[in-house]
Amino acid sequence: MGLRFKTRESDSAWVDTVWTCTSEQVTAMTSVAGVRWGLVFWEHAGRVYAGITGPETRTSTAPVPEGATFTGIEFAVGTSLRAVPTLALVDGGIGLLDTTRRTFRLDGARWETPGPDDAEALVESLVRAGIVVRDLLLVEVLRGHRPAVSVRTVERRFRAATGLTQGTIRQIERARTAAQLLAAGDPAADVVAKLDYFDEPHLARALRSYVGRTIRQLREGAGGAIALDLDQRLTS
Repeated sequence: MGLRFKTRESDSAWVDTVWTCTSEQVTAMTSVAGVRWGLVFWEHAGRVYAGITGPETRTSTAPVPEGATFTGIEFAVGTSLRAVPTLALVDGGIGLLDTTRRTFRLDGARWETPGPDDAEALVESLVRAGIVVRDLLLVEVLRGHRPAVSVRTVERRFRAATGLTQGTIRQIERARTAAQLLAAGDPAADVVAKLDYFDEPHLARALRSYVGRTIRQLREGAGGAIALDLDQRLTS
């Protein structure tokens, strides 16, 4: 019992992952740091809700409606909403009012409420309407290219588009990957070497800050419900 996740990668350049989740006999969870903004839709006690989620820079405890079902879209780094600066979403989010099983309201228009198989079609519509945008400079940087602008300009553009610095993004992504590797059974020493941590205490501090779990808890699946799909298969 707890949170039952299913996560899939997307073939859309605008979307990182699409996930679904059900909550069973759980009322609270560990919220994990993450670098992406998203849209989330959920149903609970016969009512349907929607919201915009922002990047999170730290772990926290969050309430969970028991018996709810969720569908979430995590957008690719470098994308953003036209009407809401991503910086304003960091460590927070926005509830979307007037949501039904059929439609929700975003940026002054109504859109079809998606299921997990409809996520990319919704995003394509939002992109065509200019509601979801992206910074092409960041796309090139993330592909490993060196743009003909200063480091300061790149950093400013990263913060404007993502709400975070490049260093913060790297630290959070590394800690999330470490958590999944440890949950899959990888020895801590191997995770330290693979992800270039200084030593195991360095890894442990990162996990406490960004994941809210110890190495032992991740190995044993202990610590309660967590907003991270630890069963997701990792590829190098």
